[in-house]
Amino acid sequence: MPHAKSLVNIKGIKEGLLFVLDDAAPLSEVLSELQHKLEHTHSQFLHGPLVHIFLKTGKRPLTDEVKESLRSPFHQRGNLLVQSIEGDPDAAAGNAAASSAFPAVKTISGIVRSGQTLRSEGDVLLLGDVNPGGTIISAGNIFVLGSLRGLAHAGVDGNEDAVIAASHLGPTQLRIAAVVSRPPDEWGFQEAFMEFAYLHEGVMEIEKMHQLHRIKPNLGQRKGE
Repeated sequence: MPHAKSLVNIKGIKEGLLFVLDDAAPLSEVLSELQHKLEHTHSQFLHGPLVHIFLKTGKRPLTDEVKESLRSPFHQRGNLLVQSIEGDPDAAAGNAAASSAFPAVKTISGIVRSGQTLRSEGDVLLLGDVNPGGTIISAGNIFVLGSLRGLAHAGVDGNEDAVIAASHLGPTQLRIAAVVSRPPDEWGFQEAFMEFAYLHEGVMEIEKMHQLHRIKPNLGQRKGE
């Protein structure tokens, strides 16, 4: 079926040929038109010596699978060499921001024993315990699905929005950014169940886990998003 507009526009440039691909149409339709032009309507134009090909994809997300599917039709023509596949820089930044809005959580199973230190560059979920004398340090949030009885330091790079949560919260010490918790014997309890620690106006507070969504509604998102 003919399209109201061409999904694949070919322009001659000094370095070779520039293919500008429609970024709103389904990828399957773009590939179909691309294949048709390579094999039929532009076949004679594309015959001859080595031709360098440059693809512009606009705002279409560029995954490895998309890039490979775009290269494939050219691989069938030995004289067409794909030099680059480029999207809209603003779209690429937007896609990166969207993915970073929900950063991956590093999940680890095991026990952090006395004398051991577990470090993470981002959010970390420990499926196990942190024993007394054990330490868990993260640039992001710390979640312990078990007993936290050692030292936990979240937001180690200065992130005061980080939290520390555990099924059983009975640490020797908690730290968020540069703030150090009060000694456990001043908390008013021996051991808390399903609790989390966070900073409120520069002071560390402890709350029940079911309050997490109310106190930290944007947990997991970066600042400025």
